[in-house]
Amino acid sequence: MLRRLRLPRLPRPSPNRGWFYRSCWWVARAIVWFVGLSLFYVVLLKWLPVPITATMIMDPNGIEKDWTPLSRIDRNMVAAVIAGEDGKFCSHSGFDVDAMQKAFERNQRGGRIRGGSTISQQTAKNVFLWQGGGYFRKGLEAWFTVLIENIWGKRRIMEVYLNVAETGVGTYGAEAASQRYYGHSAARLSTVEAARIAAALPNPKKREVVDPGGFTRRHGNAIARSSRVIKTSDFDECVYD
Repeated sequence: MLRRLRLPRLPRPSPNRGWFYRSCWWVARAIVWFVGLSLFYVVLLKWLPVPITATMIMDPNGIEKDWTPLSRIDRNMVAAVIAGEDGKFCSHSGFDVDAMQKAFERNQRGGRIRGGSTISQQTAKNVFLWQGGGYFRKGLEAWFTVLIENIWGKRRIMEVYLNVAETGVGTYGAEAASQRYYGHSAARLSTVEAARIAAALPNPKKREVVDPGGFTRRHGNAIARSSRVIKTSDFDECVYD
């Protein structure tokens, strides 16, 4: 039986205290509750499927998803998202500092804004937060990234990511994407099929998965080549150990 979550009780401030002291007390109380509840929810989702996310709730196109254990998702899909989204997934602890620095430098030069988020950071954002930027959300994202890296581990992070990532208009997860685009389960994704799903991930509402053209096709081909290296060089070993 799960024990009731008990948070440390902060002594209620005296009415004679000033407004600043009382404000600090309420802020401290809110922080304690946030830490406790976020820890509880992260631990819960280590074992249970993610029921729904903020992105899904706000999607005007409806939701098509099918929670699928990692054991029933082809290794080609894992290799493809590592190749396309986070080549250092198995070697970092949640944050790729080099990628973040390069993204910052590119953005400073102007042009299209690009991020340096890892799969762990994207999973934290997709599951616990909302889309969009801002330092406050980024701070929360960092907090949840640390939690899932230490509580879930790499395999669970990958499993959740491949079930909640937006893979098309109103489509979430590798299984729903595989059924929508190829008419079969994610357990039978080929290298090219997985690479094309991964190529569309940064902008799944606009990038074509079936018969893509231009940049998406070239990017998908590059991911397919890289994913073969990921598998043969065991760059995905943290997922399968």
